[in-house]
Amino acid sequence: MTDQAVDTGGVRLSGHAVADSQFLGRTRELKELRADIERAGLDTLSGKKPPRARVLLIAGRPGSGRTALAEELVRQVADGYDDGVLRARLSEPDGTPVPTERAARELLAALDRPAPAGAAEDDLTEALRAALAGRRTLILLDDATDAEQVDALLPDSPDCLVVAVSDGPLTGISDVRPCTLGGLDTKSALELLTRYTGSVRITVDPRAAEGLVEECQGQPAALTLAGGWLAARPKAAVADLAKHLHADGDDGTPLSRVFRLAYGSLPSTAARILRLLSLAPAGLVDPHTASALAGCSVNGARTTLDDFVALGLLRAVDSPLPQYEVPACLYPFLKALTGTQDRPGELQLARARMLERTVRLLQSCRAITETDNPEAREKLQGMPRSLRFPNPRAAEDWLRVRRPALLAAARLAVADGELDTLARRLMSQLVRAMVAHFGTQAAAPDLYGIHGLVLDVAERRNLPREKAAALLNLGDLDAQTGRTTDALVRYRSALDAGRQANDPYATGRAMESVGGAHQELGDYDRAADWFGRALAQRLARDERTEAARLYGRIAAAHTYAGRYGEALRNWRAAVAGHRKNGDVAAHARALSELARVQEYAGRPEESLRTCHEAVEWARRAEDVRLQAALQLRLADTLEHLGDPAAAQLHRGTAERLLGEDPEQGDDPGDGPKQDADACEIRSTSAED
Repeated sequence: MTDQAVDTGGVRLSGHAVADSQFLGRTRELKELRADIERAGLDTLSGKKPPRARVLLIAGRPGSGRTALAEELVRQVADGYDDGVLRARLSEPDGTPVPTERAARELLAALDRPAPAGAAEDDLTEALRAALAGRRTLILLDDATDAEQVDALLPDSPDCLVVAVSDGPLTGISDVRPCTLGGLDTKSALELLTRYTGSVRITVDPRAAEGLVEECQGQPAALTLAGGWLAARPKAAVADLAKHLHADGDDGTPLSRVFRLAYGSLPSTAARILRLLSLAPAGLVDPHTASALAGCSVNGARTTLDDFVALGLLRAVDSPLPQYEVPACLYPFLKALTGTQDRPGELQLARARMLERTVRLLQSCRAITETDNPEAREKLQGMPRSLRFPNPRAAEDWLRVRRPALLAAARLAVADGELDTLARRLMSQLVRAMVAHFGTQAAAPDLYGIHGLVLDVAERRNLPREKAAALLNLGDLDAQTGRTTDALVRYRSALDAGRQANDPYATGRAMESVGGAHQELGDYDRAADWFGRALAQRLARDERTEAARLYGRIAAAHTYAGRYGEALRNWRAAVAGHRKNGDVAAHARALSELARVQEYAGRPEESLRTCHEAVEWARRAEDVRLQAALQLRLADTLEHLGDPAAAQLHRGTAERLLGEDPEQGDDPGDGPKQDADACEIRSTSAED
């Protein structure tokens, strides 16, 4: 339909449109909508400049073709919006509203404006308005549930246009005239049927065909199912279908009646698979999802899904991988059928199979990135061939395409409340796979939501260890995005949970993180105190590597506070610890920091000797950048001591080293190491 760059999160940013020959009818509605774009608004008539984007509303019941009309309107007018088209869906297939925070984040991502992980809804909508300021963008908001959803996402730019699709009026948004949809005109409806049946069956009995259109009230979804039913029965006449519908009575809407006929015509196995698709997260189905839900083979599931597409019961998604969507207008029927045809235990078992399959696919998705690890390679080879990915690129493509469904699966698993063990495994593997393929920074917004779900399960199940891990991860993400006060609250809660779980790792990590947050806030006394508490625990457990690192953190806090004596004492302890541990690189860096503090303390001769020692250890560690930084520091110290010739020699050495280093950067020793907890996204479950 359009020349698009598709973001698999459900928002698409498109440039220019190309012709679409699939759209039928709605000539009058399109003319009215296009005229409404040019209509002078109330603000213009009163002499004021419009403060916000114009909103066009297409109102109609699911199955009325409202989204197709919106897409056709967007296609026709897209050329007038130089900054492209944004799309977002504002409700789940079951009608649950999509949180504004999620919709705003997806729109920002489509604009290449990623928002900080954990940002509040108001911050995200404000960032979206700022990103759209001065732009001429067309925005399609599909399946809006109320005016508040649309209003929160409206740009302040009057040059933007918003096309909203909803069941009814958006009361509360000014100057909006809804275009309310009825059925298709008879000619267009007959053409839609012809696409399924061919022209012969329509032309041989035009009155029966017109009667069928009337029976369906011209509703595109009902006509699509009717066409699919006829296409599957080449020898059936159009009148046969009309008779079946008459025999069914007048109970329900045209769509529900045609659906009952289509569903009733399916073999029992296919009917069961169709019902179970109502359990698919976000209404998105791939062959693995259908296979797991129904307990059949992947190839068999894909064949059945393709059959459903031909019957109009499912939509194929434009995607590089096989993916399908349950039409929102059919979702209530499928949900009702599972309630009457399937026992609750069977549905729960189907959900469990689907989640278990998802966990295994995520394990495979991550393992393909670790082929240099013998254990991961062995685990990968032990998986069924249907669950393996041929290479890391294929695994990343799958993860990117299935991301909305995977995140929805995590949300649904937590909301279910009965499958918490599977939910925890799913979220653990999802975190690991995202970090492996996208990196912590790129995946941070999704990870924030996942860790929040882990926290929900941990609190519900009273699992203090998992609670501590989730709080630590959330705190790290808060700290990374500058919400240090929020991070501090998370870390303190993690400490309480770690103590409750008697988990020394969690308590030590939490104490250190509390110290890091205080340091970031400029409270160096408390920072040193909390680092000291973490150090005492590490020493008690004889964790020498961690103890040496914590000596350095304590020293850095004292340096910031100007207590150079305490800083020197702790840096010497750090140097001694790294030397005993045989960590050459850490030893060199600790010596570098010790030399810096000696210089701060007014001891240039000592600093000079320590710097020379640090250069030697940096050379052993093959750390070229640190060697260059130390050579520059030696040059500065020698200049202060009145030896410019020697200083020039060291500067020349530094320049030569930097010229050899392909990754030149800032002096890594420039300022005491502050490094308050690099974000470590930890698995929330020991189960792999």
